[in-house]
Amino acid sequence: MRNAITLWGTLYMRLHRWRLRHLSEPALVVLLAVAVGLASGLAAVALKTIVHYAGQAVAHLWASGAGSRLLVVLLPLLGIALTVLFVRYVVRGDIGHGIPSVLLAISRNRSELPPKNMYSSLLASTITVAFGGSVGLEAPIASTGAAIGSNVGRWLRLSPRSVRLLLGCGAAGAIAGIFKAPFAAVLFVFEVLLFDLTATSALPLLLSSLTAATVAYFLMGSEVQFSFAVSQPFAIGQLPYYVVLGIVCAAVSLYFLRVTDRVEGWFARQKSVWLKVAVGGLLLGAMVYLFPPLYGEGYASITALLHGHSASLTAGTFYQGWASNAWVLLAVLLALILLKAVATATTIGSGGVGGTFGPSLVLGGLTGYFVATLSNQLGLPPQEASNFALVGMAAVMTGVMHAPFMATFLIADITGGYGLLVPLLATSAVTYLCITPFEHHSIYARKLASQGNLLTHDKDASAWHLLDLQSLIETNFVIVRSGNTLRDLVEVIKTSRRNLFPVLTDDDRFLGVVVLDDVRKIIFRPELYDTVSVDELMHPMSEGDIVRSTDALVDVVEKFRVSDRYNLVVVGPDDSYLGFLSRANTFTAYRRFISDTSEE
Repeated sequence: MRNAITLWGTLYMRLHRWRLRHLSEPALVVLLAVAVGLASGLAAVALKTIVHYAGQAVAHLWASGAGSRLLVVLLPLLGIALTVLFVRYVVRGDIGHGIPSVLLAISRNRSELPPKNMYSSLLASTITVAFGGSVGLEAPIASTGAAIGSNVGRWLRLSPRSVRLLLGCGAAGAIAGIFKAPFAAVLFVFEVLLFDLTATSALPLLLSSLTAATVAYFLMGSEVQFSFAVSQPFAIGQLPYYVVLGIVCAAVSLYFLRVTDRVEGWFARQKSVWLKVAVGGLLLGAMVYLFPPLYGEGYASITALLHGHSASLTAGTFYQGWASNAWVLLAVLLALILLKAVATATTIGSGGVGGTFGPSLVLGGLTGYFVATLSNQLGLPPQEASNFALVGMAAVMTGVMHAPFMATFLIADITGGYGLLVPLLATSAVTYLCITPFEHHSIYARKLASQGNLLTHDKDASAWHLLDLQSLIETNFVIVRSGNTLRDLVEVIKTSRRNLFPVLTDDDRFLGVVVLDDVRKIIFRPELYDTVSVDELMHPMSEGDIVRSTDALVDVVEKFRVSDRYNLVVVGPDDSYLGFLSRANTFTAYRRFISDTSEE
């Protein structure tokens, strides 16, 4: 075993040295983008295939009789319990939180994701969704792809900038592999992961996405997630109705965000893991019994609606005989819209693993179909319900994820619906404008933003918010105490390399500083050593020259700007001395951050 490890280490070092001599890092990143896209595409295909066959088996059970339906109702509880066991005893640690964990790695951890993230989310979400968890697979597979890219970059000892780019390539490849929509996958990286789309990053991202989409086409054929061809073209007179749809989708998006917060918050406050599993599993099972489309991802129900098979929403229920009544259909659609958010949050809060990408698509499809059906029932000019469902998908995804271009081109790509490009863009824009006053960040980024842990397209603002003030504090200043004499100060000067000497009380509270320039004129007068005290030589510092440990770094920069000081003292909440911040080190850290996070 030891010989094998030694051999592997030797081969690795030889490969690394060969790469350094013969292959530049940008060229290597382009090649690796293809490899990462291949791996992400294979992972996406495997995940979707497993869940697809599991869904078919469950559909057969549901159709076979009342006893089997009871079993289906209990499957979500089993799935959540198995997921919790997998996380606790196989992963043995925090599994991460999908896209938020990726955003945190980009912002705080030099784009480095733990190796376990290459499989943990993938396997856990497969268990959750295959057994009926009402969540999506897209976010887990995107975080899996991101982890693959991150670890490939780290293994090859690439720069933080290249590791970050490969992380984006993995995420883009995963989305492209699921939806076979490479352009939308690149926009996902730009809008959701907040990358700068530059000449340097565009080619690797496109190559990774195209590779993953090609793998998916080769292994799964040309059929996409929502196999539907738009037959009713958009007419300009319909635009006001799409504007109304955009407003409704904004309200639904806000409802989804608020409900997921409340429900997940309730589960987070419960201390017993198995109480959460039991409550969540049984609650989800009850919702599935009443409304079967809440089982699993829910894409099958949306596909049925797009093809006009609305009766499938009530198949196997006690009210299926009333499905032909349009008002009953509206009531079912409304119930599904209201409960989908609860079902998703219940799944995640009780221990399941999955994302909100898929649920936002399903919720949008239900909302669009509801608005069109209601409009037609009210006697207004007839609207094509399938078109409204497609546009609703993009609009709710925009409201939840703050990614209008990605949402628009995703729906256009996977449905061949470029004839709906105008209403897709218009409705998404209306939804985005309506939701941003209430939610400034996406569902993935808002918690990180509130904690000051989010890297945004504004690199200057991000640098000052994400740099760690504590790590910039210099502590190699030799202190003196109030009451010390010049003799004590001279002894201190002999051992110090700095020209500032902080003066502290006996309990370490900061009082001021002694400047070496002020001491030089008396330092060679021994007769003053015992008569002059440090307090006489001390300069008290104004509030503008003092930094509190709780201050934001952006406020520190402002103090440097208005002050002529090269050093600012840092004190704790009780005025205890912590050290100094230097102008040079602070701005050097800023320049390093900008260099590491820029693509050019």
